[in-house]
Amino acid sequence: MNPPDPSTQARDQVRQGAMLRAFFEQSTEYAALLTPGGTVVEVNRQALAPWAYLREEVVGRPLWEGGWWRGDPALVQQVRAGVAQAASGTVFRCGLPYFSADGSRRHADVVIAPLFGDDGRVECLSATGADGTERRRVEERLRLLDDIGEATRIAADPKAIMEGATRLLGEHLGVTRVAYADLEPDNDRFTIRHDWTEPGAFSTVGVYSLDLFGSRATSRLRVGLDLVVNDVDAELAPDDGADMFNRIGIKAIICCPLVKQGRLVAMMAVHQRAPRRWTADEIALVDAVVERCWAHIERVRSTEALREADRHKSEFLATLAHELRNPLAPIRNGLEVLRVSEGKPEAMARVRAMMERQVGHMVHLINDLLDIARVSTGKVVLKVERVTLQAVVASAVETSMPLLEAARHTLDLAVPEQPLWLDADHVRLSQVLSNLLSNAAKYTPPGGRVRIEGGMEEGGVVLRVSDTGIGIAQDALGSIFDMFTQVARSLDRSKGGLGIGLSLVRHLVMLHGGTVAAESRGPGQGSSFTVRLPAAQVGAEGEPAAHDGTGARTGASMRILVADDNTDAADSLAALLQAGGHTVRTVYDGAQALQAAPAFAPDLAFLDIGMPGMDGYQTARALRALPGLKDLRLVALTGWGAQEDRARSREAGFDHHLLKPAAPEQLAAILGAEGDIGVENSGIIP
Repeated sequence: MNPPDPSTQARDQVRQGAMLRAFFEQSTEYAALLTPGGTVVEVNRQALAPWAYLREEVVGRPLWEGGWWRGDPALVQQVRAGVAQAASGTVFRCGLPYFSADGSRRHADVVIAPLFGDDGRVECLSATGADGTERRRVEERLRLLDDIGEATRIAADPKAIMEGATRLLGEHLGVTRVAYADLEPDNDRFTIRHDWTEPGAFSTVGVYSLDLFGSRATSRLRVGLDLVVNDVDAELAPDDGADMFNRIGIKAIICCPLVKQGRLVAMMAVHQRAPRRWTADEIALVDAVVERCWAHIERVRSTEALREADRHKSEFLATLAHELRNPLAPIRNGLEVLRVSEGKPEAMARVRAMMERQVGHMVHLINDLLDIARVSTGKVVLKVERVTLQAVVASAVETSMPLLEAARHTLDLAVPEQPLWLDADHVRLSQVLSNLLSNAAKYTPPGGRVRIEGGMEEGGVVLRVSDTGIGIAQDALGSIFDMFTQVARSLDRSKGGLGIGLSLVRHLVMLHGGTVAAESRGPGQGSSFTVRLPAAQVGAEGEPAAHDGTGARTGASMRILVADDNTDAADSLAALLQAGGHTVRTVYDGAQALQAAPAFAPDLAFLDIGMPGMDGYQTARALRALPGLKDLRLVALTGWGAQEDRARSREAGFDHHLLKPAAPEQLAAILGAEGDIGVENSGIIP
């Protein structure tokens, strides 16, 4: 084997040295070679170029005297300690702040390591560093968002969420103020619910107009674009937001809007009392915080709303039990009085009148419950016809006068003589006005004044009911129409009702394409309810359909079959019919009705729908199939009155559909009817 060529070895060594030099110079990390005492022997371009240092300005000087540390005592001490540790033979690793050429503070992952000679002693040190500013910023941002998430997760109310989020963000950014705002329902105003401020800065909590930002900024915020101002005086005109920011002593701002489903819902603003060049990371951080803050606030508000709804339902059920017990007590007492008052016609007449009133009250409560259930589930179908407002008012006043007179109220009417035409359901619209009059009568002290006004406003029909009653607190006006809500305005709890009347009013008005609103100057100042409805089209002809009640007509004695598994209900109805001169056969299920019908040959049959075994529908179909009963009229007795229930009765062959308990006048109308009065026109609920 030939010995190595000395010239080739020399060239290889030169080449290796050049490669090592290139590796050192072209490294993407900062690198320097130090003596064991920390003096810089060599430094690469990456460590010099960003600061425009010359090699001669660094080489020969201790590492800790370099401009990277700007003479910061704490940093100088850390670097010296690192050099000493490496010189002792142990690698030093640390994340150290340093200063860039523009004076901004950055972070580097610094390693100072010992380099050992063949004898095992430290001959020199290597100092390397990689910029970790971006990674550190990401870590800090994630840590902050985690802290905010934890603080808001355990918060039990929206204010605590706002307090935690604004404080953590403000301390992290080192700013003057951080504010969180909700948009008001009109979407033109915003309310700063909470703000965190540095010591000495004042709070800006309150309600403001979006116009204060200026037209350009407002239009950007509405579509979710951030407002970023580094220097208020240099970037904004006086009427473009500068005046507002200067009034509160702010020279730089980030305002991040949050848009959900195309609507501006919230904003978070960061204020600085001096000009400041905001970074993209800082803007992104505020965007992330407002999103998380809003989401947590909505979660808490939803939970609160569910709890509030449960509370209202519990109160409603308690009120329902109370209201149903009220009439039951006098009815039970009346039965005992009737038992011991035989031979005393006057006493018995008084008791009967009282019991009729109490039964009527119970029927009214139950009908309200059925109405609100049907309306809330969209099962009410309006019977729209051409009516006048005057006819609706007359009908409602007739219904409500007993309650108004009992409380000695004066009723004022201010309705024009010229007809105001509506395309509406006469019965339902009368119900709306009756409920409003009932409400006014209940909550006005005896001897008060109730006023009904009607007219045309802005092309629509307006109906207003006002009273001199106990009024409504301002904070209750927004919820007075809510389901299961009964505003605390107690005059006499016995007059309270179920608290669903106004909810029913709102639903029925909305079905007519209208609106209803409540107004009050406060407790003791009375209240006013305004209903706005679309007027009938100009030039439309027609008269409102007559709504006179169908009076009882005297008919000939009939043979009547009564079938109901509730024996008390069946027997009492039979007794009432027999008292009217009719021949009655009573059975207690569908099978018995089928057995009795051929021989009894009834003219009319009342069938309970909910009988066990063979229900009322099945019984009706079977009766229709029997020979010799072609002219038999069938009446359904049921507690269900929705449109689909009535349709099912019609399909089963019923001629009439009555809701329990059937009123005497309804029975009289059916008994005296000549032919079919229709399934749809019978019963307590139309």
